[in-house]
Amino acid sequence: MTILQPNSPNVLAIFFYLFLLLPVLVSCDCKCDAVEDKRHNRTEAIKYKIGAIASLLVASGLGVCIPILGKKFQVLRPENDVFFMIKAFAAGVILSTGFTHILPDAFDKLRSPCLDQNLWKFPFTGFIAMMSAIGTLMVDTFATSFYKRLHFNKAQPVTEDEENAGEHSDHLHVHPHGSNLIGEDSVRSELTRHRIVSQVLELGIVVHSVIIGISLGASRSAQTIKPLFAALSFHQFFEGMGLGGCISQARFKSRSAAAMAIFFSLTTPVGITVGIGITNAYNENSLTALVVEGVLDSAAAGILIYMALVDLLAADFMNSRMQNNWRLQLGANISLLLGTGCMSVLAHWA
Repeated sequence: MTILQPNSPNVLAIFFYLFLLLPVLVSCDCKCDAVEDKRHNRTEAIKYKIGAIASLLVASGLGVCIPILGKKFQVLRPENDVFFMIKAFAAGVILSTGFTHILPDAFDKLRSPCLDQNLWKFPFTGFIAMMSAIGTLMVDTFATSFYKRLHFNKAQPVTEDEENAGEHSDHLHVHPHGSNLIGEDSVRSELTRHRIVSQVLELGIVVHSVIIGISLGASRSAQTIKPLFAALSFHQFFEGMGLGGCISQARFKSRSAAAMAIFFSLTTPVGITVGIGITNAYNENSLTALVVEGVLDSAAAGILIYMALVDLLAADFMNSRMQNNWRLQLGANISLLLGTGCMSVLAHWA
């Protein structure tokens, strides 16, 4: 039977076009006077921006492709212990991205003095992140149950025919078919879940990547871009590894996997390009820019935190294979701490 799956390239393309509309929203009139930085040097800044586009494109591409292409190497295949530790490291990176990179930025934007403090006194950042996590849970649950029911309904008539035929034959003939169907359904269910997880995770990463790309591209200060240049390269590389691990486990067809990898790799560079184009009109202190970026950052943080804790870490750490292997547990925990530690250090610059 053919496994039904969401058409990931089309779904991601829709979100990509929606995010391209973001500059239109954030280039509105300023509600809070911008501070002119004397260190602004547009000629020097544009050089670093072009360098950042190339660097982030390479870093993102390498990060997302290593786990996908790693299936050709025995040590990096999903069924090996090393893959568990790599995935734990990447999950730590994604978790730290949500807590130490995106969420603080969202708090800063939605608590900005440029906004009406009476209206924005309510803790919208935490509320939006919470609702985003709950929404991700609902999408995760409904999508998984929908595809399970769909596969079950398609398989049911075949199962009944086999059982009816088996009533007039040897009992031993029926039992193996039942076992095979159960095992097959289990594999399909797990594969469907991996596919849903990888696409929801990519959506959360893409939201954040577009925002940081536009922010870097719209910056006029080379002093601001310099530290972001290196920090964001590592940032995208590690995030790409986490996403690539999920895509690898989902076993997409080559075309779908390539589309997801390319989409992730291009998101931040495209954001920087858009940011360069709207440099004169963009003001990060405008009311609309603060609200739009703050809301999207909050939503992205909720998605990434949920995905890291529930779909990546809990699923692997509660796996019977890891529970029965203390060395694998130790290695995975150390990898998790290293991932969160590395990304937390980068939060100082990015």
